[in-house]
Amino acid sequence: MALALSPPRVPKPKSALPLHYYESFLEKKGPRDRDYKKFWAGLQGLTLYFYNSNRDTKHVEKLDLGGFVKLTDEAPWGNSHDPSTHFCLVLRNQEIKFKVESLESREMWKGFILTVVELRVPSNLTLLPGHLYMMSEALAKEEARRVLEMPSCFLKVSRLEAQLLLERYPECGNLLLRPSGDGTDGVSVTTLQTLNGTPMVRHYKVKREGAKYVIDVEEPFSCTSLEAVVNYFVSYSNKALVPFLLDEDYDKVIGFVEADKENGESVWVAPSAPSTSGPGPAPPKGGPKQLPPTPITPAPSLDKLLPLPDQDNNYVIPIGDTPAASYMNEDVPSPSQLVVPKPRRLVKLQAKLPKPPTVPKSEPKGLNSGPAKKLAASSAQAFSPTTGLADVTAELEEKLQKRRALE
Repeated sequence: MALALSPPRVPKPKSALPLHYYESFLEKKGPRDRDYKKFWAGLQGLTLYFYNSNRDTKHVEKLDLGGFVKLTDEAPWGNSHDPSTHFCLVLRNQEIKFKVESLESREMWKGFILTVVELRVPSNLTLLPGHLYMMSEALAKEEARRVLEMPSCFLKVSRLEAQLLLERYPECGNLLLRPSGDGTDGVSVTTLQTLNGTPMVRHYKVKREGAKYVIDVEEPFSCTSLEAVVNYFVSYSNKALVPFLLDEDYDKVIGFVEADKENGESVWVAPSAPSTSGPGPAPPKGGPKQLPPTPITPAPSLDKLLPLPDQDNNYVIPIGDTPAASYMNEDVPSPSQLVVPKPRRLVKLQAKLPKPPTVPKSEPKGLNSGPAKKLAASSAQAFSPTTGLADVTAELEEKLQKRRALE
């Protein structure tokens, strides 16, 4: 029977580990250790991380380089081994001894530690050009990291604003970093403590000297970063000073400053939040209730409003100047008499009249006089209301026949 093959062991990806500037095996001996202990070590920022093996993703110890003082090559007293494989890291509060496998490994560790602490590539070590290039890359990464890294207690406020913040919010801390007031790239530290009920405000200047920050006191103290400056104040005061961290609470109601119409003083106005039940203004409290909206019906089209009149009965009365008085059967109508629109049949009759000749012929004065020429026009605009339409039509036909006979 064939044995089932176990799946191949897949190693953990290298990316699972932190992106160290440099990493290798390193033996470490602290002040309380009796002997050296071997770790897989990695340098990231200003921290040395120690792992049990190079496959672990979680460190077991770490060492902060913020209190860096110096590096030495001195071997332990009475050690018979090669002293070139030992170096000592001196911090403010402790001294750590390391042992490596070769001289090259020792120079590499010293070079990377000095690069991130002093922010420069050391030139007094026995290194190859490729090693120096690796350290220059680590230097660029560390400089970019420090630009983005800023303590949480750093606020862009003035000297007076910093003091007011510490007085108004004592529960948020009593130490605050702010930009320097002299316009340089340094910073200032403002602290507020209470002595027998009396607030005591102190301001300290921190100068920028190259890659270091120097606290300007009687005994100047240099730090590698602003975070190290804050840690120094906290540790020096036995944690009596607490970094300021303002709680960012946001208001739910929009307020504004408004001048009082009666006395002219400025008052803070914060109206209540509007109701979100529906669109439109909310009804006033205690006032009359709003009536329900009246339903709006669409307007009917023009075709449905009124029926169009019959085209045969649609008369158009021309508007013009009042014609001169004309005579009909030797009678002059009164100006006050009613003007009746001309009938449609009369319009059709006039439309059938022949076009008058262009060359006038000699005719008797009586029939070709001015009143006779205006007979058709005047008869269509003014006539006696007592005369019937049939009489008018017969009279017009008789006159037209006489006119045709004369032509």
